[in-house]
Amino acid sequence: MNHTLKNKRALVTGGSRGIGAAIVKRFVSEGADVALTYTSSSDRANEIVQAALSLGVRAITIQIALLPLTCVPCL
Repeated sequence: MNHTLKNKRALVTGGSRGIGAAIVKRFVSEGADVALTYTSSSDRANEIVQAALSLGVRAITIQIALLPLTCVPCL
């Protein structure tokens, strides 16, 4: 494992699938600790975290629900 990101932390939104998952894997392969968000794919998110943990970095999942901009009240 290349450790160019050792002692660095990354937050990846949408990290349980597709491009987001690939980004998490790249950060982890370079030694970064990661937090990744997901909306409904907890099994996929947990699989990615377990893979990260097996490589010796810290990793967590955060479930979020993104709302359309129209749901945010005007300030």
